[in-house]
Amino acid sequence: MSVSFWQKSASSEPQKFDYIVVGGGVVGTSAAYWYSRLNPGSHIAIVEARTLARGASGRNAGFVLQGTATDFLTDIEKYGENRAGKLYRLTVENRNLIESELDKDTIRFEPTGSIIAAATPDENKRLQESIGPLRSAGGRAVHLSASEVNSRLSSRKFLGALLVSTGGKVDPVRLVNHIALESGASIRENSIVEGMEMQGANVFVYTGAELLTAPTVTVALNAYLPNLFSELSRYVRPVRAQMLATSPSTGPRLGYPVYSHEGYFYIRQSQSGQLLVGGARHLHVQEEVGYEDTTTRALQNDLEAYIQYYFPDHGYESVESRWSGVMGFSPDGLPSIGRVPGLVGDQYWAAGFTGHGMSIGFLFGRILAKLAMGSQPVEANLFDASRIDVERRQAASR
Repeated sequence: MSVSFWQKSASSEPQKFDYIVVGGGVVGTSAAYWYSRLNPGSHIAIVEARTLARGASGRNAGFVLQGTATDFLTDIEKYGENRAGKLYRLTVENRNLIESELDKDTIRFEPTGSIIAAATPDENKRLQESIGPLRSAGGRAVHLSASEVNSRLSSRKFLGALLVSTGGKVDPVRLVNHIALESGASIRENSIVEGMEMQGANVFVYTGAELLTAPTVTVALNAYLPNLFSELSRYVRPVRAQMLATSPSTGPRLGYPVYSHEGYFYIRQSQSGQLLVGGARHLHVQEEVGYEDTTTRALQNDLEAYIQYYFPDHGYESVESRWSGVMGFSPDGLPSIGRVPGLVGDQYWAAGFTGHGMSIGFLFGRILAKLAMGSQPVEANLFDASRIDVERRQAASR
């Protein structure tokens, strides 16, 4: 997106800040939070096109997952044992930071642990085989037999599971708003960024309503990053997720957040009793792409069928709400960090959280803040966007 000569000429006197964060989701607000902690007294702005947590950060199940949604063996096969172990430990650190830095009651954080349930014999076998490598990486997990997992969940049909004791769940909208409030940032909602450019040592950010400037800008737009910088579309693509919420369950309490089917289905219960279920994207791959914010009857039917098949004892009268959200998927499933095109200095973007921003987003904000302040946190190397370009070149040469 660009800004014309006339639009620049019409801009008012710029509002000056020390840091500007573009994007009001969990990663953007977390970057603002860590700017305020690492540089107390700094003047920070969060610029959000709609309202805080309006995007994927407010449309997910609120799982504070450890590692990824699949078994640890798959992560090792995909990323190598060293990288998979680093990723797992970072998600544990993210969870611990949420618990130590934020007000647990406000964000409704529940350190329940989490369950990855197996729907097939092969999935169960891989969960069992992943325990050794997972423990070597610092994970705290035990395998549950079919009877054990179905007893814990008051479910049926699961063939086994992995119980990860450090998992948890939050209210994602409360989380994002609490982080933003604690950052002390000036929040500019309903403010669409139309362009940005360097003028001397400062970045000027143009919105439809005002002009902002700061020496440092961080862009955390996830799936919407290519709408501002089209050249970055190779790092992230939009993929839709759908969920539903039932009326309060009349059955037993579901005490854990649950992933199953290699992460393609997930379910939890809210504090007020509603069952929240999402996923089924793998059954509708072609339809669940792009930026359209809508639900589809076919996928919603699959979500209801999932509850009825695996959780028939968790009765409910009706479905209270249905919704979708646009996630940012990366080519390799890991988020990326890169320098903002056209700007100089420590101006960074982050995107490609592939449906797991809650699992690492708060920590990721700290990584971004440290990078922008001239530090080089070692964990940033795992997410350097240049790896995507290297992988593309290697694939093309085969």
